[in-house]
Amino acid sequence: MLDPIKKIFPSFSNELVKDIEANATIQSFKAGDVIMRTGQYIKNTVLVISGKIKIYREDENGGEFFMYYLQPGQACAISMICATKNEKSQIMAKVVEDVELIMIPLPLMDKWMMQHRSWYEFVIGSYRSRFEEVLEVIDSIAFRAMDERLEFYLKRHADACGCKELKLSHQEIASELNTSREVISRLLKKMEQRRLVILHRNNIELLK
Repeated sequence: MLDPIKKIFPSFSNELVKDIEANATIQSFKAGDVIMRTGQYIKNTVLVISGKIKIYREDENGGEFFMYYLQPGQACAISMICATKNEKSQIMAKVVEDVELIMIPLPLMDKWMMQHRSWYEFVIGSYRSRFEEVLEVIDSIAFRAMDERLEFYLKRHADACGCKELKLSHQEIASELNTSREVISRLLKKMEQRRLVILHRNNIELLK
């Protein structure tokens, strides 16, 4: 497993990779599976080998707000923080493309922070990148109108998949932006009139 891990996580030292091989397990999940729920205790640090996961924040009424994607070579910084403090998860993680994950037992996370410089730098880098991404989300909520938030949302999804055709329903977008389907449909129609998107039956094509 040494070569595949080094390919996906090139910054990991050989010593760290050997520790991962000796202590971690590989698990696979299908699209639609919820692998982490709000309120549950976290037992493992998760590294993504393949596939894609959506991270959500849930409100008291069960509403879901999309925060960011997890893709190959990444780890969930928020779950890492909860894990180190032995706190309950503050997020929900849902698989959107079949994933393969490296599950690292919680007690090893702190140990490796002291033993492996490459693990320390990876964890700090994960915190920093996610913090910056969450700040962008907060800015979009606090300082942008819904039409700007929608454009920002669609561009984030396009960047995540590296594609222009997004398989997102109007209801799914509305739920993740905490608004109504009617508002999203109206704004998407305006975007189409501005030649920013083309609305197909089962997907949304970004033109810019």
